[in-house]
Amino acid sequence: MIIKSAKYFTSAVKEVDFLNNLPEICFVGRSNVGKSSLINMLVGQKGLAKSSSTPGLTKMVNYFLINDNFYFVDLPGYGYSKTGKKHTELWSTLLENYLLSSQNLKMVFMLVDIRHKPTELDVLMHKFLFYHNIPHKVIATKCDKVAKSKIYNFRNEIAKYLSLGIADVIAVSENGAGKEDVLHIIANCFKNN
Repeated sequence: MIIKSAKYFTSAVKEVDFLNNLPEICFVGRSNVGKSSLINMLVGQKGLAKSSSTPGLTKMVNYFLINDNFYFVDLPGYGYSKTGKKHTELWSTLLENYLLSSQNLKMVFMLVDIRHKPTELDVLMHKFLFYHNIPHKVIATKCDKVAKSKIYNFRNEIAKYLSLGIADVIAVSENGAGKEDVLHIIANCFKNN
């Protein structure tokens, strides 16, 4: 797949604002795991998806129009909030409502940091996606922060922790590592349509 165009489209702060007109590829993970960086790397634009230096400040479901025919959807990060428990609950409800109500969701990329074992919330998210039969793949971010010789072992540890095969964990970094693998998965989402 070649991404020829990408632009910010809109943000949703409640379920009634969710879009329902084009296929969607969604990105989910704990705060500060690199969702914005991954989106920017995939589309080849440094500042398209904004990342915050303070984890937990993304409070909306952000839609980016890709090639004028589908959306990348950046969900609020889970697991950390500078703004208190009430907002954390609100975001988790927004996140859950999106995942359960999206009519056009083709794939969820669940991001984990390759340098750390998945958190309890990562495990819960994975179980949630599996239980609800939502198509998903695990992406291990920040692989440029570890030695190349150790990437396989880190991927394997994440796979074991989430009861997956190692092929189900894709290592990526901001420098473009893993980009073609992720784009190939996205392209396959549209093959039988």
